[in-house]
Amino acid sequence: MLVLALLLQAQYFSVPQVDAPELARFGSHDVGVRTIEITNPQQVDILKSGLADRTLKIEIWYPAQLKANEQAHTVYVSPMAGRVPRPDSPKTFEIPGKAARDAEPKQGAAYPLVVVSHGYPGSRTFLSYLTENLASKGYVVAAIDHTDSVFGEVRGFQSTLIHRAPDQLFTIQELARLSKQGDHFLNKIVDTDKVAIVGYSMGGYGAMASGGASYNAASGMLKQLPMPKVSPPANLKAIVAIAPWGAQPPVEAWEAEAVKNFKLPSLFIVGDNDDVSGYEKGVKKLYNWAINSDRCLLTYQNARHNVGGNPAPANVSLDFQGRESFEEPVWRKDRITAINQHYITAFLDLNLKSDAAKAEYLKPEGKGFQRRWFLGLNIDCQKPN
Repeated sequence: MLVLALLLQAQYFSVPQVDAPELARFGSHDVGVRTIEITNPQQVDILKSGLADRTLKIEIWYPAQLKANEQAHTVYVSPMAGRVPRPDSPKTFEIPGKAARDAEPKQGAAYPLVVVSHGYPGSRTFLSYLTENLASKGYVVAAIDHTDSVFGEVRGFQSTLIHRAPDQLFTIQELARLSKQGDHFLNKIVDTDKVAIVGYSMGGYGAMASGGASYNAASGMLKQLPMPKVSPPANLKAIVAIAPWGAQPPVEAWEAEAVKNFKLPSLFIVGDNDDVSGYEKGVKKLYNWAINSDRCLLTYQNARHNVGGNPAPANVSLDFQGRESFEEPVWRKDRITAINQHYITAFLDLNLKSDAAKAEYLKPEGKGFQRRWFLGLNIDCQKPN
């Protein structure tokens, strides 16, 4: 049994390797996981030129109270990464999860809510290395399957441009509502006054808008669309934008003046060779424009765009197109996920749990890293003007 447990632990993306920085460690809480669906009525359906109810599948991780015979293990079945299924590639793959399916929530405390938003395309389990890890540290984490941009179910990109921020904000609103219902499993375990969004790629694009950056009306990609007007709710306290798409030319979804309205504390994470969202003319530009945000920029040197999701699945034969959907050409992916766990934990603990000691981990000295191991990355933080 011990050998089996060790083998399973080695496969859990949420449990970092021995060279991980300090705050990446799996937390003290057992983790439960449940799947729910929520429906946002009468939303724009750009593909059918009308209105329709928009249903989102949500995976929710939370601190759990396990029964004596209950094991913190599950398996997530995900469609294969990529926009178009390929005949020589498996249609689905499995991700071992360190969470107990439908476990009882741990009572006695209310935990901050973190909403996780994938890229285009992606899935609600594509950042399970982070979702499970945060739940083990005392967060309720809700990852969205964004209709029209899920692996294997991709539709027109216009729908993603319109709906990404509204999906995020509706999820916050609806989970807050459900947590007030006495018969719902979220009842009394969610601190609805303390919410953050973690968005990767198109999820980061949505997070910028959800956080207050109004869209550029002159953007060639957006100006013909019925773009929503969104504003951050009072309970949204922080944003993590991993390789956020949209600032790069020729898209230019925001202008510098509009990004001044983005005032929430923020952590930007990006590779300096990001060939999708851009670096100097993309994510770093967005970071520099966000002058009214208490913000940090974590840069992976020689990394491209795949700094947000899980590593490639084990025991699955992947061609190059499949593998490049997960991995980086220079970095070990498990190294990236551990560094993300470390810095995102520090940032969220600081801004959602008021743990002032975690500010030390966001300084450029690399606090918490193993000796000789703070290499190939840098972090810069700026106070609001």
